[in-house]
Order: sequence, then structure tokens, then C-alpha cells
Amino acid sequence: MQAVPHESKFLLVDDDERLRERTARALRDRGFEVVTADGPDEAMAALRQDPTHAVVDLRMPKGSGLPLVRDLIRRRPELRVVILTGYGSIATTVDAIRLGAVNYLTKPADADMILAAFARGDNVPLAEAPDYQAPSLARTEWEHINRVLDDCGGNISEASRRLGMHRRTLQRKLATFPPRR
Repeated sequence: MQAVPHESKFLLVDDDERLRERTARALRDRGFEVVTADGPDEAMAALRQDPTHAVVDLRMPKGSGLPLVRDLIRRRPELRVVILTGYGSIATTVDAIRLGAVNYLTKPADADMILAAFARGDNVPLAEAPDYQAPSLARTEWEHINRVLDDCGGNISEASRRLGMHRRTLQRKLATFPPRR
């Protein structure tokens, strides 16, 4: 597996501002330049900044990620694209690859998983990669809880209702540091 060159520039397209900015910060911390967009129109405009890699959310209120992948690759054929989604399916995976995406990840995915998806570029699912370490159940739970909390606008009572857990239990879980893996 070949590493993503540090001179690469990433385009992150996601309607979830917190997730988009968190991922952008993580990639910047690893030495990459990052441009962000909240939907297809901003993404197409961001092509002027010459990104080499794009991470595109599948479902966005301003438009689907699949047509965006097609449009991005038409305008810039050398652009490497990974689809990132919370709603993965075999059909959309096949569509994404046919449109030119080099890989497809389901949320939650951290910066290391995104870089690994680009480095492989051979469409091998992450679980089949020999050096892939699956996140622990505790890490997956922590990421899911935070995603639901983000979806609830930070409202702990609403998040606890959606997660089916007591509000105090949720508060205790949120007070802990995220598990490493």
C-alpha cells in the first residue's frame, strides 16, 4: 500500500459542518492542505483550488454525492474520490465505483481510514486489508453516540431518547475520553 503524498490537497464535501471541520482539522494536522464544501455547488467551485483527492458524502440536502462524483471526475479526471456515507449499500457502492470513486467508506470514518482508502485505491474493502485494524466496540459506540448527539444539535435529552438510554448514562459516556481504537 502506497501512502498518500503530503503535497496532496483534499476537498471535503459534507453537509455536516462539525464532521467536515473535524475531518479537515485531522487531515491538516497530518500535513495536508484541505478545502471544504457543504454541497455540490461549493464543491464544483472548489475545483479551482486544484484538489488532488476528494472525500464526498453520499447524502446531502443540496444534492446526492453520486452525481457529484461523476461531475468532479468529468471536470478533473485525475481527481481521486472516496465516497463517505452513513447509509452504505451494495448498490450505491457499485454505482460509486462505476462513476470513478476509488473507494467507499461508511461513517464513522476517521482521517486514518480515509487516507488508507486512498492509499489502497484498489477497491478492497477495509476489513479485507491485511493491515487494517477494526475499531473497538467501545470506539464505535463512542463515535455513534457523538454522531447522534450532533444530529440532535447537542440536545442530550433528545439524543438519549434516540439512543434508548438514560440521560445520565449518556452524560457519563460523553464525559469520558474517546477510546483509542
